[in-house]
Amino acid sequence: MTLEPHTGHITARTSPAPAAGTPVPAGRRSRRFGVAVLGVAALATAGALAVGVASSRADATVLTNCAPTLTTCGYPGATNTGVPGGTVLKTVPSQVSSGPGWYYNAAGNDVVVNVNGTVLSGLYIPYTLEIDASNVTVSNVQVVTGGNYGVSLRHTTGVTIQNSLITGQNATSGRVNYAIDDVYGDSTGMVIKNNNISNFRTAIQMSTGLVDSNYIHDPGFVAGDHTNGIYVGGGTQPMTIQNNTILDSQNQTDAINLDAASSGVSVANKTVKNNLLGGGSYTIYGGAALGDPTSNLVIQNNRFSQQYFAQGGQYGPVAYFDPTGPGNVWSGNIWDTSAQTVTSS
Repeated sequence: MTLEPHTGHITARTSPAPAAGTPVPAGRRSRRFGVAVLGVAALATAGALAVGVASSRADATVLTNCAPTLTTCGYPGATNTGVPGGTVLKTVPSQVSSGPGWYYNAAGNDVVVNVNGTVLSGLYIPYTLEIDASNVTVSNVQVVTGGNYGVSLRHTTGVTIQNSLITGQNATSGRVNYAIDDVYGDSTGMVIKNNNISNFRTAIQMSTGLVDSNYIHDPGFVAGDHTNGIYVGGGTQPMTIQNNTILDSQNQTDAINLDAASSGVSVANKTVKNNLLGGGSYTIYGGAALGDPTSNLVIQNNRFSQQYFAQGGQYGPVAYFDPTGPGNVWSGNIWDTSAQTVTSS
């Protein structure tokens, strides 16, 4: 696997904006149950299938076939991620072209945040959103672009992107290359939470921080693409990927890729837990593809969907995970259709 070099600014193609003052459709923010293991009473309410497989609690039954009805099993889906229902968005630049800490850049055809501590909310942005400041919060924002980046982070610290919808214009020539990208690989303290991301080549590219409770689905594809849900690219800074739904309907490349972009780079201190995952060549690339040393990689309590391929990915659920690496853990991972154990070999 190789990481494509970043090519800097690419002018985003515009897409039709919603009518002025158009609210996001209601009914988008039903609360999640928080875990995918429910008691027997909740099982009856959800109407889902179950098998008699004991969970970590003796009084619980593991649900199966969660992928078609994500939210009934407690996973992120279309109704509990993205911009909250009823939120009115203002279109940039026709309705608003600047605000505290941000402005529309006509020359670059993007929206730039350049003041530390900026809170960006309630906007429809049919361009790239470029964040050049720290401690920025992006919330209740819709970014739609066929450009290189949906949201680009450049030398930042403490950026939070939450409750937003980030997507390409369509699933082919209008797909966004990177929906969210730490462009230079030096940003820290990112929190990416409760977002709905689709029509991408790579949904999220970053190597540290928290990725929590996002719905990553329906990637786009242009010939030659390597499609990734989350591309970590190795490194040893701590990163947690938890409680997400990540579905790569392509027969390549992955839902999560922990591998380094080049040989000689250690891969360590990454936790992948409580996600629903599926698709790709392999659903997870486990960090050791280039023979790099791996340690403290914890892949635990994830559910592997078989809706695209019987083995989770075209060739299997995981590749290049080294169970002998110091602190590496593979445990509690199950198949969505049967709740049977998924092994790492």
